[in-house]
Amino acid sequence: MSIDDGTGEALAALGDRVVASARPGEQIEVVAVRSVETSVRTWNGEVESFASATVDGVGVRVVVDRRQGFAHAGSHEPSVVAETLAEARDNAAFGTPDEHLGVAVPDGVAAAELDLWRPELAAVAPERKIDLAMELERAVLAGDRRIRGVESADYTDSLSVGAVVTTSGIRSVDRDSGCCLSVFSLAADGAETQTGFGFSVGRSLDDLDVQRAAGDAVERAVRLLGARKPATMRTTVVFDPWVTAQFLGLVGATVSGEAAVTNRSLFAGRLGEQVASPLLSLTDDPTDPAAFGAGPCDGEGLATRRNELIEEGVMRRFLHNSYTARRSGAASTGSAVRGYASVPGVGAMALAAVPGDRSPAEVIGAVADGVVVQEVSGLHSGVNLVSGDFSTGAEGLRIRGGELAEPVREFTVASTLQRMLLDVVALGNDLTWLPMTAAGVTLAVADVTVSGE
Repeated sequence: MSIDDGTGEALAALGDRVVASARPGEQIEVVAVRSVETSVRTWNGEVESFASATVDGVGVRVVVDRRQGFAHAGSHEPSVVAETLAEARDNAAFGTPDEHLGVAVPDGVAAAELDLWRPELAAVAPERKIDLAMELERAVLAGDRRIRGVESADYTDSLSVGAVVTTSGIRSVDRDSGCCLSVFSLAADGAETQTGFGFSVGRSLDDLDVQRAAGDAVERAVRLLGARKPATMRTTVVFDPWVTAQFLGLVGATVSGEAAVTNRSLFAGRLGEQVASPLLSLTDDPTDPAAFGAGPCDGEGLATRRNELIEEGVMRRFLHNSYTARRSGAASTGSAVRGYASVPGVGAMALAAVPGDRSPAEVIGAVADGVVVQEVSGLHSGVNLVSGDFSTGAEGLRIRGGELAEPVREFTVASTLQRMLLDVVALGNDLTWLPMTAAGVTLAVADVTVSGE
């Protein structure tokens, strides 16, 4: 199969052949993928790196006598696939018995028709991709006299086709394409330097906006010049969409059925309870084509679907794959995530807060005294997803009288995830899909500790 045809039928046929060799009492799941990926990095007007690769992969999972075995390989050659199946069978013999193990079973949910495939991306000349990265670098350098350089300007793209075939009757094909421009700028004023980040994502080159990516990188760096540590205080913090997406990604990990069944979720046993502000509703909807993580099928071949996780602050459901669903007595939510080299896990694919009706300026305008956070550091190391303790380094701008004021840096934002969700006081109308599994929106949270001087 060439990536150009994009049908995935050859991959599904590969799965058919493996599944047809199942022995009595044996369940088999095959995931086969092919992807083409390109990355370009420019610096100082030159190409620093260029890489383009086609990746083939196959993963085989075997479940027999309540034991599971798995193996994978980076080839579609029949002899390699046969060896992979044999290895998965051998591994199953050493597996730990678990009554909940098994491949997914069709659940009757129809896969959404999503327009995620742009085959013309494969035909774009490498020179054009390099030109885009160069153009991005030039646009940043021309954006402001205080911009002294670009740390890196990157173009990346991928076209991916995958198939999942099982002995239980699942036969799904999934395909998508995507591309991204990203850049880190460097602003200086005397001996002081600040960095800024900008990006643009899309399904095809026509979706990319060089000027927007460059403009964001310039503004985010320049407006931090002169930043100082703020005084320590308890105040309202306004996360910009980039930070909110990262924050919601942490929340998404706590609504995983995998975390719930192992009692490592903040919300275990709290279905139906008020866990957030009534202003906050949180969904995971991979059927939304605007989402970077959109797709018609999950990692087990079941149809994805819109899942309401938190509705007006009330915890409604956890995300499940077939295994965690069996363990918890629930049904799969079509939320299995995996690559060909792993067994299915559970995760959000297109997490988003339902946006509010205020513009970002109106959200900020309602804050008499606070801080806008435009970047965080050490987020994952500073957050405990079991206890909810939250502490992260940050930088941004003070808010005084509803207006943006002086820049601030080298401060810590501290609270707990539970408290922050309950203290959400406003959401903007600026839903922004980002190159990750969560979308961003301007989000205001009251009574947060800001530790500076």
